[in-house]
Amino acid sequence: MTVPFIPEGFQPHTRRSGLTDPWEPIYSKRCSDGLSLGLRAGQAHTNSRGFVHGGLISALADNAMGLSCAQRLAAASGLVTVNLNVDFLGTASIDQWLEVRATTIKTGRSLCFAEAVILADNTPCARASAVFKVISN
Repeated sequence: MTVPFIPEGFQPHTRRSGLTDPWEPIYSKRCSDGLSLGLRAGQAHTNSRGFVHGGLISALADNAMGLSCAQRLAAASGLVTVNLNVDFLGTASIDQWLEVRATTIKTGRSLCFAEAVILADNTPCARASAVFKVISN
């Protein structure tokens, strides 16, 4: 069995949840303005047509954008998604590297804004934006 190529800088993502467990392994990479999540697309990630499911793309985008905001908000105890928009620009298929590159746009005392581009082998397949409610300690 060959080990799939994982791009440089990505490490196994340590923040797991019941929702994302079936999609493992998921990888992450921190940047100064955000966080990227990535995975090698497999059968478990696809719909009946063989494309990566839009629900998976949406969930990973929500996760990456929320984590990007959280790394900029030391005083917050958590974030709750208020609004999530996803525009699908193309498709992602089995064996492609799916990467969600999230960027924090603005943080405030009560709201945080982020955006993401979702790439399949470095080709945009979706874009997303979100607003999060900041939960204070």
